[in-house]
Amino acid sequence: MAHLYFDSTLATQVAADGGHGTEVVLRGPDARHATTVARVRVGERLRLGDGYGLVVHGAVTAVEGGEVRLEVDLVEHVDVLEPRIVLVQALAKGDRDELAVQAATELGVDAVIPWQSARSISRWNDDKARKGRERWSTIVREASKQSLRARIPEVDALATTRDLAARAADGAVLLVLDPLAEHPLSALTAPERGPGEVLLVVGPEGGIAEEEFATLSAAGARRVRLGSTVLRTSTAGPAAIAVLQAALGRW
Repeated sequence: MAHLYFDSTLATQVAADGGHGTEVVLRGPDARHATTVARVRVGERLRLGDGYGLVVHGAVTAVEGGEVRLEVDLVEHVDVLEPRIVLVQALAKGDRDELAVQAATELGVDAVIPWQSARSISRWNDDKARKGRERWSTIVREASKQSLRARIPEVDALATTRDLAARAADGAVLLVLDPLAEHPLSALTAPERGPGEVLLVVGPEGGIAEEEFATLSAAGARRVRLGSTVLRTSTAGPAAIAVLQAALGRW
């Protein structure tokens, strides 16, 4: 049972008695993928999720009319883990930022924030910001299906450096990746282990500007490093997420 498909109406389809024996219907693009690409057949076991922590397991009872019907025999409710891990990914040229978002999703990030850094070569202006966010949302959805995640990470609106500083004022812990930082990310202290959210801030190819460091540091951000080498913007975030997952005891 290697397939996971999402349907936003799943929660309303599952019976109040827990869902066992309920027949649910997969519709839309995921149903078309299941029938035409994966070639799902009657009797095959699947997982369906709503992207918000609800997952049902069961056997396919019918494949017809662009729909897949499933008889539920197991219902899972996956809670949000705390602290939430949020990747703040600076816009980067080519597909490097998209590669970071994809890998971060597979590694368990809870949300992604696109960041218009001062040194970002890529610029999201006006309509491009909307299209870019939609593109990243598609990436996290597909990566969530591939990695069998019950929850699809949120993709926030494009943020400025001041927006990130405001998140710190609201209680978020900001960890800014800097290869020249004194302290390693692996040396977590108590505040990073509590509830709330941890924002991992990753700069673009040209690095984070000193004025950005100053703004974030004034808001309480800490500079941390991953190791003795300099990672690309496409790999720094995923590497940091892996370190945090292990440090928080999730892996």
